[in-house]
Amino acid sequence: MTTFAPIPHPVDLSVTPEVTAFFDAPTNTVTYVVRDPASTACAVIDSVMDIDYAAGRITYASADAVIDFIRTNGLTLEWLIETHVHADHLSGAPYIQGKLGGKIGIGENITIVQDTFGKVFNEGTEFQRDGSQFDRLFRDGDSYQIGGLTAFAMHTPGHTPACMTHVIGDAAFVGDTLFMPDGGSARADFPGGDARTLYRSIKRVLSMPPETRLFMCHDYGPNGREIRWETTVAEQNAHNIHVRDGITEDAFVQLREARDATLAMPKLIIPSLQVNMRGGELPPPDESGKRFLKVPINGL
Repeated sequence: MTTFAPIPHPVDLSVTPEVTAFFDAPTNTVTYVVRDPASTACAVIDSVMDIDYAAGRITYASADAVIDFIRTNGLTLEWLIETHVHADHLSGAPYIQGKLGGKIGIGENITIVQDTFGKVFNEGTEFQRDGSQFDRLFRDGDSYQIGGLTAFAMHTPGHTPACMTHVIGDAAFVGDTLFMPDGGSARADFPGGDARTLYRSIKRVLSMPPETRLFMCHDYGPNGREIRWETTVAEQNAHNIHVRDGITEDAFVQLREARDATLAMPKLIIPSLQVNMRGGELPPPDESGKRFLKVPINGL
């Protein structure tokens, strides 16, 4: 019988943070502002920076909406959390940090991702692969404060090596580890991904109390339903089309690998990886002051 690592800390169901979601339709990404109900402290999880890829133009409407919400409600931003290095949207964390402050955090295995894609994009020795672009590198079980709220990070690899689930009171932010029950799970075929590891990470998440609220990083409205991003451990265990109770690890791996073989690469994977492995910063300018994104030929 397969055993799963226990969650690193008990889930505190008595604490209910206030969660406000911002859905970015072009990338189907959900950004969250998580507020301590007893103070003005908040965190932002998985922010978005807008890009017109064809025009090579960066804009900030998505991030500005989050900034406006925080300012309008008199909140104090303490953390900007990245659940992983996203391949489908660019992070707006440095832009938001420049306006509101706060610390940017990601899982410690960002260094693995940086080493892998530093080579893919031929970044050279000037690109630091030690995670120093971030203010905090979380290890499994690390805790941090959002005002009076105690949050903890849980390593949930499989989609990428650096994936972390962040648990704040009765709420868990799962990144791309899970989708809504009718969406199943995220792909596991990126470099460093692994379907068997993903299954075990999902089961770790789903070992939390049934009432635990789960917040997705993406939703695509399967079969034309309206966009949703919040579910529970109980709902996932009962209904998730890929990993509900009764689906074995081997069955999941077979399903996930077969499905991954049919998927195209995300349309923003080239710019997203180059920006997000730098903590959301654009590549440095060349001697003329211009910035460029590279397109490796047959390199991904």
